[in-house]
Amino acid sequence: MLCVAAAAVAGIIALFFLLNLTFPTLCEDVRFVLRASQFGLKVLKVYLSKRVPTVLDGFAQRVEAHPHKTFLLFEGRPYTYRDVDRRSNRVAQVFLQQQPPGVRAGDTVALLMSNEPDFVCVWFGLSKLGCAVAFLNTNLRTRSLLHCLVSSGAKTLVLGADLVDVVEDILANIHENNISVWVMGKGCTLHGVNTLADKVEEAPDSPVPASWKSTIYLKSTFLYIFTSGTTGLPKAAVITQLQSLRAGAGFWVFGVTKDDIIYVPLPLYHGAASLLGICGCIEIGATLVLKKKFSASQFWNDCRKYNVTVFQYIGELCRYLCNQPKIEGEKHHQVRMAVGNGIRTEVWKEFLERFGNIKMCEFYGATEGNIFFMNYTGKLGAVGRTSSLYKCNDEVYVPAKPYNLFSSESK
Repeated sequence: MLCVAAAAVAGIIALFFLLNLTFPTLCEDVRFVLRASQFGLKVLKVYLSKRVPTVLDGFAQRVEAHPHKTFLLFEGRPYTYRDVDRRSNRVAQVFLQQQPPGVRAGDTVALLMSNEPDFVCVWFGLSKLGCAVAFLNTNLRTRSLLHCLVSSGAKTLVLGADLVDVVEDILANIHENNISVWVMGKGCTLHGVNTLADKVEEAPDSPVPASWKSTIYLKSTFLYIFTSGTTGLPKAAVITQLQSLRAGAGFWVFGVTKDDIIYVPLPLYHGAASLLGICGCIEIGATLVLKKKFSASQFWNDCRKYNVTVFQYIGELCRYLCNQPKIEGEKHHQVRMAVGNGIRTEVWKEFLERFGNIKMCEFYGATEGNIFFMNYTGKLGAVGRTSSLYKCNDEVYVPAKPYNLFSSESK
């Protein structure tokens, strides 16, 4: 009997090693499938239930469970989950108390703000009122900025205090389109611009009445995030409630936990920082270190200062870090994982050699896309790979234009 048991154990071990040699990413694949299946069941329950859970619902659960846990760290100052919840309530109350109300459920409000905690507070406050929020690129000016503002259908624009001068030249055009302008400051010299920060300080932090909120569906618009505009003027991509839930699961699928401290130096108007970063942090109940603007020279000092364990990147960000002068102790940090996209193979290799054993979790997608790909194994190289289960035909060519058999070119 003992011999049979020993043989069985030996067989299982041998099978494990054989499978591992044949399919080296099998364990990672199984782990990913299990996590993806869990999320699939969660979405299925949403479809079958009458109530749609949103990112804000998840945030409310975090506030209730861990009100004093730090949600955001910005320039050394901590903001707890409760802090952000109450301030976002105050933002909502300011617009709610306007006569007539400044915004209504179903309205679109444009947000032009740099990275700061109030970006999240204004975003959440408006979402609590049932508004769709359009994130505007802070690098846009004049014609492009006005195009994005008008094309989003926004009735209100909320500005960061440091970006008031950006709209000065187009303020008349904004007013011509019946768009009210608010600045997240206590004073403004521009005519027709309302101040928000002073009113937020005086507003109550009571929750928005349930009667004010509109009915939310999985396909209800949550955000508008604009494309980069490389092939013309930027275009607004609709981000639904379901898409925000999917994006928010990214960190969780990659294996980030509530005990991690996530460093986000990317702009919040971009989907990577707002959807994967903010929404993903809420999904797992972690802490997020928000950087106003990426700095290659300050990056590792920030990681050490705040005990960062995970950071978000784009490919060029890692290249900028590799281009920094080498110093002693570059591997002395607690970073274990990086999540992002677009890192080149040669930069990836140099980054690991220089800064240590950091698991690089790549994804590939687009703001306006409906699917994306993930490299959750941390294996160097492209996100997409072929499988031994099928063969690819890479010799098929598609004509650039229809071929006319009777044209002069065919003779």
